Parts: sequence; C-alpha cells; structure tokens
Amino acid sequence: MLCLACLIVAVFSLHVLQRLCFPYFWKDLFFLLSVIRYGVRLEMFKLTSRVCTVLDRFIQQAQRIPDKPFLIYEGRIHTYKDVEQRSNRFANVFLQKLNVRKGDCVALLMNNEPDFICVWFGLAKLGCSVAFLNTNIKARSLLHCFNCCGAKTIIVGADVECLDGIISTLVEDNIQVWAMKSQCENTQVHALLAHIDAASDKPVPAILRAATSLKSPTLYIFTSGTTGLPKAAVITHLQSLKAAGGFWAFGATEKDVMYVPLPLYHSAASLIGIGGTIELGATCVLKKKFSASQFWSDCRKYDVTVFQYIGELCRYLCNQPKTQMDKVHTVRMGVGNGLRQDVWKEFQRRYGNIQMCEVYGSTEGNLCFMNHIGKIGTVGRSNFFYRLLFKYDLVKYDMKKDEPMKDQFGFCQRVKKGETGLLLSKVSALSPFFGYAGSKQLTENKLIRNVFVKGDVFLNTGDLMAEDHEGFICFKDRIGDTFRWKGENVATTEVTETLGLLDFVQEVNVYGVEIPGHEGRAGMAAMIVRPGLMFDGNKLFEHVVRDLPTYAQPLFIRLQEVMEMTSTFKQQKFQLVQSGFSPSAISDPLYVLDYQQHSYIPLTDTIYQSILCGERKL
Repeated sequence: MLCLACLIVAVFSLHVLQRLCFPYFWKDLFFLLSVIRYGVRLEMFKLTSRVCTVLDRFIQQAQRIPDKPFLIYEGRIHTYKDVEQRSNRFANVFLQKLNVRKGDCVALLMNNEPDFICVWFGLAKLGCSVAFLNTNIKARSLLHCFNCCGAKTIIVGADVECLDGIISTLVEDNIQVWAMKSQCENTQVHALLAHIDAASDKPVPAILRAATSLKSPTLYIFTSGTTGLPKAAVITHLQSLKAAGGFWAFGATEKDVMYVPLPLYHSAASLIGIGGTIELGATCVLKKKFSASQFWSDCRKYDVTVFQYIGELCRYLCNQPKTQMDKVHTVRMGVGNGLRQDVWKEFQRRYGNIQMCEVYGSTEGNLCFMNHIGKIGTVGRSNFFYRLLFKYDLVKYDMKKDEPMKDQFGFCQRVKKGETGLLLSKVSALSPFFGYAGSKQLTENKLIRNVFVKGDVFLNTGDLMAEDHEGFICFKDRIGDTFRWKGENVATTEVTETLGLLDFVQEVNVYGVEIPGHEGRAGMAAMIVRPGLMFDGNKLFEHVVRDLPTYAQPLFIRLQEVMEMTSTFKQQKFQLVQSGFSPSAISDPLYVLDYQQHSYIPLTDTIYQSILCGERKL
C-alpha cells in the first residue's frame, strides 16, 4: 500500500510539474506525432517507384465518394464525379487539339471558377506542369512569365481581359492562346469550350500522369521578389502533398465544409484549400472573389465549418456593420496567415470563439510554422521536438545596412530568446529548396552560404521574427525589397522600374509604410524629378494604373532633392520607412493617389487625417 501511495504521489507530482513547467507538452507531442505520421507516408514514396500525387488522391476520392459535393460555386453543386469527368473531357481535348504532351508546361490565366480546377486536373492527367498566372498582372510582366516557365500554350478565362494588346506578340512567339469560350471574335484565339461537349469523359491512360519522383515539378506559382518581375516558384509533388495535409493537421475531417474566397493562382487556395479538401474528401465552397458583405450569409447558407483567410480578410469582416446574426453560423475554424493581434481578438469577440489556425510559410519556402495551440498574435510554435526535425535560426539583422550582422570571423550571430532576428531555414535533404524556374541566379540569390560554419546553406526568408521563452513565434516585419499590401507581395524593384520609364523621373526609391488599422504596408515612392521637368500627377496616375496591378500602385509620392544611400551604395529605405507619410512631419512635397480625380494630388493634413480615421478609402 505504501508503494502504491508513493507511486500515486510521484505521478501526481510529475503531472503538476509538467503543467507548470511544460504546459503545452502533450499538445505539442500529439500534434508533432500526427505531422510525423503524415511525413512518414511521404517518405515511403521514396522507397517505391509510384508516387500518390494530389491528383491521384482526387481520382481515388472520385471513385470512393463519386456523388459527394466536391465544389459548390454560385449555388451550383459539382460532385467529385462531375469534376473527374469534366477534367477527363479537358484532358482529351488537350491531347487531341492542343497537341500538348507529358512534360510540357501550360500557363493558366483564370479567375476562381470550377473550370480552373477542371483545366488544371485535365492538364495534370497528361503529365503537364501548370503555371498559375496572377490575373492582376499587366502585359510586360505577363510576357516575362512565359520566358520563366517555358510555356508554349496559355488557357485564358472568359472574363480575363489583360491579354488585350499582346495577343499578337504571344502568337509571334509561337504561343497558342485558348480561351474558355464557345467562340472567339479574334481569329488568333482558339475557343476551348467549342470542343468540350463532343469530347469523351473517359480517362486518358494513367501512365501519362504517373510520377516517379516527389521532386518532379507539377506547378509553377508566381511570387514577387527582390528581382522585380514575378518569379516562377517551382512546386513539386512533395510540396503539394505537404500543403494538402494542412487542414488535416489542424483537425479537420471529411465532414467539414471549407470556404475558399482566396484566388486559386496563389498557393494558399490551390495547395492548402483545394488540396486539403481532396485529402480529406470534404466539400469546398469556392468563391469567385471575396465579399465581406456576403461572407457570413454564404457561411450560413452552405453550413461552412472551416474558412481560409488572410489577415486583411478578417479586418474587412470586422469593419462590417454589426448585426444580431454575427454569431449565428457553424464556422468553427479559420486557417490562414497575417492575422494581427488586435483584429484576432476583435474577430473572436464579435463572431464567437472560432479557432484561428495561423500558418507561416512562403510559396517557395522549405519551412512551415503552424500555430496549433491557438495563442493570439503568434504565427507558430517551436519546441524541442520540432527543432529535431526542422533546422532554422534567427540571426541579428542591421536594418540600416540592410544585411545580417557578422561576427569577427564573418559568421552570422544568433539572437537571444525574445529578440527579433532574420529567419533563416537550413537547406537539407529533409528540407530541400527547389527554387525558381529560369535563371539559376534567382535561386542562388535566395540562399545564404557559410552562415555559422563553412559550407552550410540557409534559405533567407526575408522575414524578421521573434521567438519567446515558451517557443511561440511572432512575425515582426519584412526586410529588403518586398512588402505586403492587400494580401499580395509587392516587389519594389518592379514598381521602381515601371516608374522609372516616365520622362520626368530621374530616380525612384519604393518602399512600404504602415497605415494604422490596415494590414501590411502601403506603397510609397520617394522620387527625384529630372532637372528642367515638372512632376505630373495626371501622367503618373495614367502610367501606374495602366502598367501596375492595383495592389502595387504607390499610394504616396515623396519628392526629394537628393536620394540617401547606404555605405554599400544601396538606396536607403530605413529612414524613409520610419518617416512615414505625415505632411506635418515631412518637409518634402507629398502626393496621394486619387482615383476620383485620376491623378496624384497634394497630400494635405486634412486628407492625412481622413486616412488615419478610415474615412478615405484606400
């Protein structure tokens, strides 16, 4: 009896000690075990010659649950069988009419709709890689995208108009242009839907889609970076399969109904949203475009239980007029990134205790953090177990010099717990970096070598993070030549090059500034006007609206006499970012983008205050 009593006391003591010193031990352990279990499944593919891809998984689900709703779009249900058969029709048309073959790359320029997925899967069934193009990009960037991924065919959505003016250029470059229409007025554009009804819905030979390696490219997803024009991130089967496990890792099941209002040409919606729905055998409510006013009515109408978000989306929802129906819904979980702490609290206070699952990771990155605990304001969690599998470090960063700080031996210095540092992720066989299509230099520019010892290689995420003493990780800021606005990454070099084409512009320095109450940073350009010429707000407006997507158009202009440089002759951004855009604090002339007047107009104190209080729409 004494021994039993001692054992009970010991167990109780250990339990109390664990709760006090390691309060998240069991949650961490069980979450990591589930992740490891999923990872082991992927590792097993390396021991066989047959890789079960996301597409294979979809075909399995179409056979297992053919009549279950897979997509719900604008009130219409598309079952797993429906999408399987229609994607087969597309595959047969592509094979017979487009003359595409296994290994070819085909560009896809479409907005959200079921046929985006049917075309994507139809191409994948032929063993083609697919390049997802952002429908916001303009002509110059679009032509660059083809050179990156080597696509010789483009399929364009019926409602996409950004090809106007460059179709002849595409045809001259021997690029086939197919539109999702039954007939086309332009003789250089082929009507894809004219062939669909007569096409067979029988599967093409399975050997065409068969993948023998997890490292085979399956998609190219374009991301803005420091090089200016969009870069084609290589998405392999390995990355697609990892992303498809996201919903499952957070506890979603086949009974869930997912709401995906994000654009499918981004990895969040396509890889996590669609891929995650397929992995579970769940149902996806696909939205053509996010609408704050329709969000909750859609969720109630379709019994949505899980939704995807970016931080800006949640802020828009919090800004909607309050109603008695705010907490009347079945939503239990949100999965996404970029959710600010204040918006997080307000969102849960207003709409109920919805589990918000923050995920950190980039399209091309080799590291992912998942906030499975749900602590407000953190993007993820690390612990002893996690560090055994994933090697990353936070290093000291000099904001003024815009480079990592080095010690006397030329190596990077780790920050202390709680301090902010640049996040670096080690490149290894377990965490490979597949880089970008095209120039090898693009991939090399993303890497840092000889970080702690000679010969080591790390991926530079470009993000400043902090890890507290409990292992929770917080996002602090982005560095270098990229900032985020309206849920999109803006490459300052691309904006700089575009503005530099104006005759009155001598030099430009583009950066992002914080605006209270808004996610990310708004674009601002410090500009020097050429001697003898004048700043022309009307001309600048016309230029940026024509050549830049909305999210990349600078909201503010600052005219300067001299452009400050760093000691390494790089443009100085730090002081400009710190200065913001307040006309009372800046003596230089300031201008603001005005869509009503179709010009950049002087930024007055009155306009500045209207921006701060949210009266002026940005």
